[in-house]
Amino acid sequence: MDADTPAPETAPTSLPPLRTLYFEDLAVGMSETLSKTVLSSDVVGFAEVSGDRNPIHLSEHFAARTPFRTRIAHGLYTASLISAVLGTRLPGPGAIYLSQTLNFHAPVHIGDTVTVTVEVAELVERGRRARLTCICAVDGKTVLDGEALVKVPTRAEGPKLL
Repeated sequence: MDADTPAPETAPTSLPPLRTLYFEDLAVGMSETLSKTVLSSDVVGFAEVSGDRNPIHLSEHFAARTPFRTRIAHGLYTASLISAVLGTRLPGPGAIYLSQTLNFHAPVHIGDTVTVTVEVAELVERGRRARLTCICAVDGKTVLDGEALVKVPTRAEGPKLL
């Protein structure tokens, strides 16, 4: 971080409650939504964890000289909000991420509220896989979309977390 990187602010964390859905519970069309306002501290923390210290994310002085004119969140930070939905709600604990496609359409700025919607698009009985469409939007405008493929446990194989 450079001298003009703001100190991380503190804000209450609001994580969705865990919910486990097994393969038998899923149906095409089921969806889950999560909204998260992007804080400067989120971006700084993501830079520290990922090692991506590109000044477009950390320095207002640098970002002011770019087409964005202000700091933006890491694209993979935004994508990680999809992971939050998959790992906590749809399908939840026990699901195994197999793949994810990502298409970036617009930047996410600090202060933006990202709404993530994950929807079951297809269920594949063999291997108990679910194909999920994933959309991240800010003010109704898609900033990122893609598809995830996850392996989902059956009730018989667990996990018995919740």
